Amino acid sequence: GITITSAATTCSWNQIKQDDIVKLFDGIKMRVNIIDTPGHVDFTAEVERSLRVLDGAIAVFCGVAGVQPQSETVWRQANKYNVPRIAFVNKMDRTGANFSNAVNDMRTKLGANAWPILIPIGAEDNLQGQIDVVNQKAVIYADDASMGSNYTITEIPAELKDLAESAYEDLVTQMTDLDEEVGTLFLEEKPVTREILKRAIRRQTTANKFVPVAGGSAFKNKGVQYLLDAVVDYLPSPVDIPPAKGMDPDNGKDKFAVTSDNEPFCSLAFKLWSDPFVGKLVFFRVYSGKLSKGDTVLNPRTGKRERISRLIQIQADKREDIDTCYSGDIAAIVGIKNITTGDTLCTEDEPIALEPPSFPDPVISMSIEPKTKADQEKMGNALQRLSEEDPTFRVFTDEETGQTIIAGMGELHLEIIRDRMLREFKVEANSGKPQIAYKETILTSADGEGKLVKQSGGRGQYGHVVIKIAPNEKGKGVTIENKTVGGSIPKDFIPAVIKGLNEAALNGVVGGYPVIDIHVEIVDGSYHDVDSNEMAFKMAAIFALKDGLKNAKPILLEPIMKVEAVTPEEYQGDIMGDLNRRRGKIMSIETKTIVTSVNAEVPLSEMFGYATSIRSLSKGRASYSMEPSHFEQVPAQVLAAVLDQKK
Repeated sequence: GITITSAATTCSWNQIKQDDIVKLFDGIKMRVNIIDTPGHVDFTAEVERSLRVLDGAIAVFCGVAGVQPQSETVWRQANKYNVPRIAFVNKMDRTGANFSNAVNDMRTKLGANAWPILIPIGAEDNLQGQIDVVNQKAVIYADDASMGSNYTITEIPAELKDLAESAYEDLVTQMTDLDEEVGTLFLEEKPVTREILKRAIRRQTTANKFVPVAGGSAFKNKGVQYLLDAVVDYLPSPVDIPPAKGMDPDNGKDKFAVTSDNEPFCSLAFKLWSDPFVGKLVFFRVYSGKLSKGDTVLNPRTGKRERISRLIQIQADKREDIDTCYSGDIAAIVGIKNITTGDTLCTEDEPIALEPPSFPDPVISMSIEPKTKADQEKMGNALQRLSEEDPTFRVFTDEETGQTIIAGMGELHLEIIRDRMLREFKVEANSGKPQIAYKETILTSADGEGKLVKQSGGRGQYGHVVIKIAPNEKGKGVTIENKTVGGSIPKDFIPAVIKGLNEAALNGVVGGYPVIDIHVEIVDGSYHDVDSNEMAFKMAAIFALKDGLKNAKPILLEPIMKVEAVTPEEYQGDIMGDLNRRRGKIMSIETKTIVTSVNAEVPLSEMFGYATSIRSLSKGRASYSMEPSHFEQVPAQVLAAVLDQKK
């Protein structure tokens, strides 16, 4: 199975004690808050909101496949939030595992300054332990049923000495270039001790300039203890990160939440969850101050106060009631209302609004309807609860058909939603065929004019808007600029014009799909002293944009997916042929030990049912992953079929 939701837990960790082994926090009991997130790209919201509130991350890679497309997606998300990270090359016990290939993948595909600190000894069935590069020791795990809990720390075997020393020199070289203290010692020809080297690695990892890499097997618990030691040694604690930046909701000025129990309370709600036992849970990260049962907090977005009646600490599927949580903690509140993902909870005396996580738009949708009348009311409640929990899941009504439409990040995402409706809310529903989230844009600049004139005795309607539209930078969306002069459109009516333009952009002229990446200038218009009003100018703006779009060579865009198919070599030809038939472009082919990785860009509309197809072509031995890449113009030979489907 795969993880489809993030799971939170808290644990204590004492670093492994051993003579002649340098640990930065030896003898100190550490508290580690952990959130395990899904790797599947359909559940990207879980990764996004978790990275927003974490101080550090362990990026897990497959020892066989190396860096996969979804690894790149998550890495970019971590870059966006400047999250320091350690890389763990997992599954080193599997056939075809290659540690050095995975490290090279990180450097070439992710641009990571990644260097080993814990190198696996052996691989596949012969995975014996790890080389502790900094301490120049070997960690050998007992070959018994203890699942990695029995191990000995010994001298490095003679045949691995050169590898270990070379890896140590690489670390010193990297720190000489990156770290001021080590660089100074190098210039002064003074020795760099292991403790100095470790502190330098910690500084540069925390500064996001260096990525320590460990290898092992989570399944066999080989390398996990030393990985936790590395988390404590190299990833930042809450006091090592800059204060959380927010905004004063009263005046819009920058404000900061400093990590300290003695500062005013400030936290970010990053996840909502309906728990069958305790009800609605709000997961939050405390950035400053502390929160106790009975306290009252402010939600700056709503301006409302909430009293905290119950606090719990999550231990995977267990819930432990707590009285107080402190700066740096992750906990959950029970029973709080009027809150959404990304809301700040803070003290009334020192209000602050932190920046919420951002989420991508859905790429796929389908109609859904209740099977019976009894399911109808339950379905509305279920969809509302599910959309509250998941910011990438949207529910809306199709204005033309009156159908309820659900939209998400992929086939699996919507399949899980339907499964949860049945399992958790006992709602049986029929669903339509998945639909693609097509977009529209323009190729050239054009003028547009819209006029609404209704004068038939008494008060009439008059609005007149002239615009210029032009292609916008990719990803900019719809931008609008008022360039009217001389009061051709009174200032009071400009907001109505802007509203009309935005509304018109929701339904393009090619197939009625949302318009993206256009720049609109309001350049002229006219008004009537008596008959002009906001509604008239809004309607005139809608007519103007439709007119402009028709003149600007409008096109239909479709979402393109980056696809990686990993297959034994004998099935490579069949899989490439199948991708070509799906209008795919083969971008690269890489041979990774016993498997071949085929990387392609394929329209999402052609990827329905691909899981079944690739299993059939490879007798179940190939796998694939995909992530949204970009939008491209729908080819002329496909356009008619897409528009017919819309009708």
